[in-house]
Amino acid sequence: MNWLLDLTPDEWNAVRLSIKVATVAMIASLPPGILIALVLARGRFWGKTLLNGLVHLPLILPPVVTGYLLLLTFGRRGPAGAFLAEHFGIVFSFRWTGAALACGVMGFPLMVRAIRLSIEAVDRKMEAAAGTLGANPIWVFATITLPLILPGILSGLLFAFATSFDEIIVSLFITNPYLKTLPVQIFSSITRDADPTVAAVGTILLCATTILIGGGMLLLGRERKGRL
Repeated sequence: MNWLLDLTPDEWNAVRLSIKVATVAMIASLPPGILIALVLARGRFWGKTLLNGLVHLPLILPPVVTGYLLLLTFGRRGPAGAFLAEHFGIVFSFRWTGAALACGVMGFPLMVRAIRLSIEAVDRKMEAAAGTLGANPIWVFATITLPLILPGILSGLLFAFATSFDEIIVSLFITNPYLKTLPVQIFSSITRDADPTVAAVGTILLCATTILIGGGMLLLGRERKGRL
């Protein structure tokens, strides 16, 4: 573990920034992730297939295209970016918030899928029984459905965090190139600095994080099977 002590301040800043971006992206994606997952799992409406396709579009499109579309939409002159900047003071382009947005978009499909699978596995008879006892739908969801799908929600959060922590291509389009997350730091060390130590240390940290998250998802999968 002595190699951790050899990290420069810039490298530690890259680690902290990566954790910050991944955490914000993960938390911000959760409310819409649960809502979309619930709609896709339980909804019966025209256009459901289209909505499902749109949700998974970031996984299908090349990352370069996704990043470019985000820049056009949320850049300072983009329709959404100009509106948010003018009315709420929220700016995404060339800031760390842009990296959080890009990472949130890339991790969103995986989060929705994990939560959706958990919702589809819930026994609807339990919810119906609570409804016959006078519980309203919101109370049924909060007291019965939500506890049952909690392992799926946690799995979705881990998926989103892992994707955000490793994202580089999309975030490069909408953020300041000098605002380096850990993957960007590794990329720069290989292509510009020619410092193999930085790339090696960053790779070890990313691999360790991925292994820990993978182990957490395995445990959550076993927990979900036990509950359902």
